[in-house]
Amino acid sequence: MIKTLKFFIIVLFAVAFVPTAKAQQNFLNITNYRVFYGWAHNFPQDLLILRRFENNGRDYFLLVNPQTLQTRVNESSFYQVKEMTLSETRTFFKNTPYEKAISQAEKQSTPIQDAGIERGLPSETGISLTADLCPSRKPLERRLFADMITEFKKVEKPTPIALSVSGLWMLKHTTDIEWLKKLRDAGEIRITWVNHSYNHRVSAKAPLRDNFLLEPGTDIDYEVMATEKLMLKNGLIPSAFFRFPGLVSDQQVVFKVTDYGLIPIGSDAWLAKGQKAQNGSIVLIHGNGNEPVGVYDFIKLLRSKKRQIAQKQWLLYDLSSMVEDEEK
Repeated sequence: MIKTLKFFIIVLFAVAFVPTAKAQQNFLNITNYRVFYGWAHNFPQDLLILRRFENNGRDYFLLVNPQTLQTRVNESSFYQVKEMTLSETRTFFKNTPYEKAISQAEKQSTPIQDAGIERGLPSETGISLTADLCPSRKPLERRLFADMITEFKKVEKPTPIALSVSGLWMLKHTTDIEWLKKLRDAGEIRITWVNHSYNHRVSAKAPLRDNFLLEPGTDIDYEVMATEKLMLKNGLIPSAFFRFPGLVSDQQVVFKVTDYGLIPIGSDAWLAKGQKAQNGSIVLIHGNGNEPVGVYDFIKLLRSKKRQIAQKQWLLYDLSSMVEDEEK
């Protein structure tokens, strides 16, 4: 009995002090980055493996908690592992919020604009804010973050926001990335990093069926995987979410994205297009300087909700907490 108790205490101690790859860790020498599905167990958690890669001679997993939809990066040696096919993985985790969210997104795969999950739970008294960072030469809209922090600092800290980031934006905005990380590390904001493709190509003339990721010759594997690798290089942990550039897709590309284990996210409230935010809305603005009217409209919305915010009657919600399966 005493030996059993000692063993149990040792196991708990080991689990409590398993080193994890911190959010600010920069993976500067990634090799063999690949899709890898399976089950990873480290008492008391069962996690789903999405990716595997090496960095400086060590082997890592990108994992998602199928109950909370939160992602993390850890060394593979921390876990008991069972490799699976995509089909086996989805069956194994079929009753989890993660798998239900992917299935829900696939059910809404046919619209050419705004496929995937476009709205959260309407019972929530507030919204989930998503800000897209498409390629841009303009600086980050820092006033957005300043006003958001100011309004919520007494009732919701850190303040949650999902940033849909493109590879080309990251390449040109390292100073902005470091500024965002400082806000994160100071406990001012909590960021969900959403894959927004690498190149984010767009044509002013091409019809939607041949535009954005539907442009002929687009390499979806590069658009998804190169963005994730650049996130990790910059010390950002990729989430389990994906936002299509321009919110444009077709059924084929939606299923290509879900085959990477990613949940497509749309929006029912693109503010710059005049769409109004309701309780449960996934709000879309652009924080890259290219659409200031959306940022202005959001700041105006914040100020109109000042009293409700102070009374905790209108809040911002993590994207992962808003995206749950609802019976249709």
